[in-house]
Amino acid sequence: MNARIASLALVVALLGSCTYYQTAPGTYSTTPVSSFDRSWGAAQAALADQGVPVARADRAAGVVSGTRDGITVTANVRTQADGSVRVEFRTDGATSRDPDLINRVIAAYNRNMGR
Repeated sequence: MNARIASLALVVALLGSCTYYQTAPGTYSTTPVSSFDRSWGAAQAALADQGVPVARADRAAGVVSGTRDGITVTANVRTQADGSVRVEFRTDGATSRDPDLINRVIAAYNRNMGR
């Protein structure tokens, strides 16, 4: 009888010590979007937001450009030596037709970047 009680106590003790495994932090997370990818996408979206159809999107060169109403808008996306990303917008052509276009494109870029 004593052996029976000891066995029962052992079984109860073992059941009470079940192991609980937690998920390791970050193990199942998705890969974050790089700064370049985020800036690249925001530059393309900025042109589209302002009605400038993208005619050239050369990711390797970091250049996105398109023309609207005789105005060419170009975005240069560059990764700098310190790892940060620099984005420059430029307009060429008949800018007198819509002198504020560049400002609206920059504002759209900032919105797309969450600024």
